[in-house]
Amino acid sequence: MKNQDNIGFGTAAIGRPQYINIKEEIGTEPFSLSKFKEKGIKVLEEAYNSGVRHFDTAPGYGIAEEILETWLKSKNDSSIQVSTKWGYTYAANFNPNALQHEIKEHSLSKLNEQWAFSKNLLPYLKIYQIHSATLETGVLDNSEVLKRLHELKKENNIIIGLTTTGENQIDVLEKGLSIEIDNEKLFQSFQCTYNILDQSISKYVNELQDLSGHFIIKEAMANGRLIPNYSFPNYRKLYDLMQRLAKKYNVGADAIALRYCMEVFPNALVLSGANNSNHLLGNLKASQFSFTESEIEQLQAFKIPSISYWNERKQLGWN
Repeated sequence: MKNQDNIGFGTAAIGRPQYINIKEEIGTEPFSLSKFKEKGIKVLEEAYNSGVRHFDTAPGYGIAEEILETWLKSKNDSSIQVSTKWGYTYAANFNPNALQHEIKEHSLSKLNEQWAFSKNLLPYLKIYQIHSATLETGVLDNSEVLKRLHELKKENNIIIGLTTTGENQIDVLEKGLSIEIDNEKLFQSFQCTYNILDQSISKYVNELQDLSGHFIIKEAMANGRLIPNYSFPNYRKLYDLMQRLAKKYNVGADAIALRYCMEVFPNALVLSGANNSNHLLGNLKASQFSFTESEIEQLQAFKIPSISYWNERKQLGWN
């Protein structure tokens, strides 16, 4: 099986039962933690057997790090790469009605606390990221945190990165690109939201393709909004185009959304957030075809203002 060089596997959906998305189906079985773990390990194995070699996780993804660590014990493959994060703590305790699913904290103590577990992912751990860095938390001005990240980089031979979210992710990206410790760029990997609807970071295509670490694209399917549905009639023309392309290339709309990102950022790692084998295999078909220039331009025409994208995302529920 050929390795999937441009598609990575995001573990949020296998580490916690609820995530910000569009509800497609309602499960009726009572939640079983043991079965949930078994399913997570099964999907990881299916991704691996399908050629996926990059796995992205975080403490904020419930027990995703734990599941990944367990699965990695059965592997002896130096081509596997893991990226994880610090800064969010999972707080829902698998309760679908929880009022708070995660707690954000960008302190030095939280960094050290979460690193204590995340370091168990070594030697597969290659990228360590600030989870959803923002200007508001001040994490990019916190000299103690930045120095500690630099220490971890040197001590463990890992790449330091950050992830962005929200309508000001461009501002965070710009600041992150400028930060230096000991006369070298601290952040050499960025994970950003990019898709047909929010194309704001495309202005940095050159900078993001020229990193020593991966540029990682998350939310390529806009939390489910790019899968044709009846909840967003304002995207009907986009859905029509995506379905025509899906029919032409004999794939699903999910592969169309992922392929678009791969065309614009050919060196990027685009994350699949699948939680079952059918969705995973559908996502991986994005590697099997290419768009024409005209098709790329047609899809690009459906971009919306970043503020509109994120305001709409805030209305999505935890499903």
